[in-house]
Amino acid sequence: MMIRADRTAKEGRIRVCILAPSLRLLGGQSRQAAYLLETLFHEPALKMSFIPHDPILPGVLRRLQGVKYVRTIVTTAMYLALLAVRLPRVDVVHAFSASYYSYLLSVLPAILFARVYHKQVVLNYRSGEAEDHLKRWRLTAAPTMRLATAIVVPSDYLADVFARFGLVAHPLANILDLSLFRFRQRTPLRPVFLCTRLLEPLYNVGCVLRAFAAIQKRYPEASLTIAGDGSMRSELEQLSLDLGLQRTEFIGKVPYEAMPRLYDAADVYLNGNTIDNAPASIIESFASGLPVVSTDAGGIPYILTHEETGLMVKCDDHEAMAASAMRLLENGALASRLARNARAWVEGAFSQVAVRQQWLSLYERLSGEQRTRNHPVDGERTCEGIAEEGAR
Repeated sequence: MMIRADRTAKEGRIRVCILAPSLRLLGGQSRQAAYLLETLFHEPALKMSFIPHDPILPGVLRRLQGVKYVRTIVTTAMYLALLAVRLPRVDVVHAFSASYYSYLLSVLPAILFARVYHKQVVLNYRSGEAEDHLKRWRLTAAPTMRLATAIVVPSDYLADVFARFGLVAHPLANILDLSLFRFRQRTPLRPVFLCTRLLEPLYNVGCVLRAFAAIQKRYPEASLTIAGDGSMRSELEQLSLDLGLQRTEFIGKVPYEAMPRLYDAADVYLNGNTIDNAPASIIESFASGLPVVSTDAGGIPYILTHEETGLMVKCDDHEAMAASAMRLLENGALASRLARNARAWVEGAFSQVAVRQQWLSLYERLSGEQRTRNHPVDGERTCEGIAEEGAR
């Protein structure tokens, strides 16, 4: 459903405020928030604004954010103050959400403020830990999520998870700017490997390192780049030494604008997650023509089809990961076919025009019902309406 210019002119632009981590916290949420803001900023029917989950305090108060524990208190207080002051001036609150304490501290307050101010709120939940979150946090998760006007998730996998808890969530794909990623056929395929995950337990980069140890026994010239940072960096660097790995480099956090060059320089992408939703790194590898070997964690089987767009192994099975990676090196035809199929899938599933239009339709629907009813609509009806529009 297109936003009609006459209606927009008469009623004014729809004021949408996105709440998400800032780009200082480089991750999937912050990247998608930046993509969405950039994509929608010049839409004449919208007036976009942004509140970071992690605002920077002004002046000398900023020093408090360098003090452990204190920074959580002062940053949260600043965030709540911004919600109180700015949310009354918007029509739709679009809250990006992870799980557990991130949901509790950053998203739940936004939902409650939105209800107090009679605003429409989109809960844009994006964590692969959704099932555990909903199961363990029974008092603060599902009951409060029902207060949102609509729940939107980036994958069919998460929609299925929410359905098991009686919550209706509409899958709406991430935005991907394909122009940033140069598709390159790797012929012949070199043993040049890449992993771009945060160095945290759930990303299981240790599995990738163990797989690479097996690969390097057969291909001594093989190299591995680990792009990302996190609490396990020292432990993983020590594991690399213990395994006797050569040509293995931990390059730390990489600015997003430099990521396409990193994908382009590699020939095989390795992903060892034990928990995940629909990792952007796999989708970006697909866009770049980079063959992928991944575990089957969480929602990965929803975006990677084994033997068609990539190769998939069981979680924490580094031997199977190594065998699959070497299979690609030894079968160039297979690697090329997987890369072509993956790029074609990305082009169909992540069309920037289509995704932008779905968000416009959602904002327009919520804003229109807000004006006519002056209270939040039922989340299930909203999501069904979006699905009906997509089927037309």
